[in-house]
Amino acid sequence: MPNILPRSFYERDDVVQISKDLIGKVLCSKIDGVYTAGVIVETEAYNGRTDSACHAFPDVRTPRTATLYGKPGLAYVYLCYGIHHLFNVVTNKEGLADAVLIRAVEPLEGEELMVDRRDKKKLAHVITNGPGKLSQALGITTSLNGTDLLGDTLTIEERNIKISQDDIEASKRIGVDYAGEDANLPWRFTLKGSKWVSK
Repeated sequence: MPNILPRSFYERDDVVQISKDLIGKVLCSKIDGVYTAGVIVETEAYNGRTDSACHAFPDVRTPRTATLYGKPGLAYVYLCYGIHHLFNVVTNKEGLADAVLIRAVEPLEGEELMVDRRDKKKLAHVITNGPGKLSQALGITTSLNGTDLLGDTLTIEERNIKISQDDIEASKRIGVDYAGEDANLPWRFTLKGSKWVSK
């Protein structure tokens, strides 16, 4: 049986810690009966109440952000620039709109399908080294917005990949310059030395 992360993992109130803790976990998708998986190597944390880089700031519910206010452990998938499907994990408590953006994974299973979905010729860093890229590779689209990560389609698993705090680097998030001082928060986490991290 797969060791799917329990709801309690996502229910914690520190989205920054959850973002760190997701490094080394395995994101899995089963789309149309086909399985792919990758080790999470890059994340970003977002706080719906205090963080002006978050879609829900300052605690504003819209049709787009409704899923962010759902129960912890839901997938929040939105379209960026009308092209890229970006996959996030809802955390904390229902109604608080905290989330972690998964920015990059290292392919683990179903690599040939990932290459095919990305219309590439071989497995390389460009397959999954960015949030839109990894979603395409794993078959994740906005149609999966609101999916429970404790179900069958999308899951995040503990595979006992050993990651120490020293293996994780913190830096400021990417593409949130509009957020003023919050753009400088060191809430992006990457696995040190991973070639799969976004550039």
